[in-house]
Amino acid sequence: MRHENGKAVTDADFAARPVPQESRRGLLTMFMIMLGFTFFSASMWVGQEMAAGLDFGGFMGALILGGIILGLYTGLLGYVGAKTGLSLDLLAQRVFGMKGSYLPSAMISLTQIGWFGVGLAMFAIPVANELLGGSTAACWGLVILAGICMTGSAYYGIKSLMIVSYVAVPLVAILGTVSMILAVQRGDGTIIDQFAVSSGTLSVIGGAGLVVGSFVSGGMATPNFTRFAKSGMSGMITTIVAFFIGNSLMFFFGAVSYIFVGGNDIFEVMIRLNLFYLAVLVLGLNIWTTNDNALYSAGLGLANIFHQEKKPMVLISGIIGTVTAVWLYYNFCNWLNVLNCTLPPVGIILVLGYFMHKEDYEAEEFRHKEVDWFAVAGVVLGAIVANVLNWGVASINGMVVATVCYCVGRAVHGKN
Repeated sequence: MRHENGKAVTDADFAARPVPQESRRGLLTMFMIMLGFTFFSASMWVGQEMAAGLDFGGFMGALILGGIILGLYTGLLGYVGAKTGLSLDLLAQRVFGMKGSYLPSAMISLTQIGWFGVGLAMFAIPVANELLGGSTAACWGLVILAGICMTGSAYYGIKSLMIVSYVAVPLVAILGTVSMILAVQRGDGTIIDQFAVSSGTLSVIGGAGLVVGSFVSGGMATPNFTRFAKSGMSGMITTIVAFFIGNSLMFFFGAVSYIFVGGNDIFEVMIRLNLFYLAVLVLGLNIWTTNDNALYSAGLGLANIFHQEKKPMVLISGIIGTVTAVWLYYNFCNWLNVLNCTLPPVGIILVLGYFMHKEDYEAEEFRHKEVDWFAVAGVVLGAIVANVLNWGVASINGMVVATVCYCVGRAVHGKN
């Protein structure tokens, strides 16, 4: 709470302090928010790649293995966020130091603004092409309209995110699943038969790597939302279940789209099924549930860096993402894939920082250091290894290196 002109003003999003127990949310609300967060259209691209390279058994094996790895990572972050009530950026202040926290805040802000812009274009471009003649003016009109709506929901914070999730999640899940079933029924044979046309160029381990990489960068922002959960276990369980269900749906949507129309989005399937307006609704809501969460996290990150209120930082992030949306869509996706390997080291260091120093998080007063250079080194070296080493799962490689660096740092500090 801050004071302006003698009046108390409550920060409902608790950008600069832990979320108090009286402001925590119930299990269903947290589940809907986290499920909406995972409804990410770009994950359908991964479903397309998996369907093209794996048979049905391999697809399911990769989905389960990757889901377990991603669930463990995000579940731990969800637990820490809920247990402490701290956002990603406030956790980073504890582990990386006050100025050291600028690194993870900048990384998550850049990534989330990038995905926000890409998401706008992923909505505007296909809708303009299919329904509005494909004109540039129509595309930009849709980008601006969607940018305003999605920025607005992120601007009003967690309550607005709840409303969007409660509306969008059931509609996307039901309409998308029905369309997927209709598409499979119109195909040749069972879904197992349809997956059998796969080129077989992908291993289960490779597919699991795609599953993990699809949302591991966004998963780092998990504490920004689970800090509103009533308990650590509630935050962890809702995260694991929501991430597994949400990501699995997106992968299946992408896989069925590839099998049915050779594309990578359930939107294309619904268009083929002559469900034009429902297709636009599902595509828009699907992107909205992720984009407002992304912009919310970007605003928190920039607020930490520039020591400003969250809301104006959300507006700035939304404007940047909207203006650059089409350029981001055509030029930034490869760079965002690099960042997908760069962010997991931050998340694992935040988890280690909590479990190795629980007592510091329970103390009312905490003396922040300026920079923890071992934590910073863990992120830098972990990112390099994840992007350079062509073996195993890139994000896990980065987390292993980051873990070693941080633990060495704790040992060194313990001797001083």
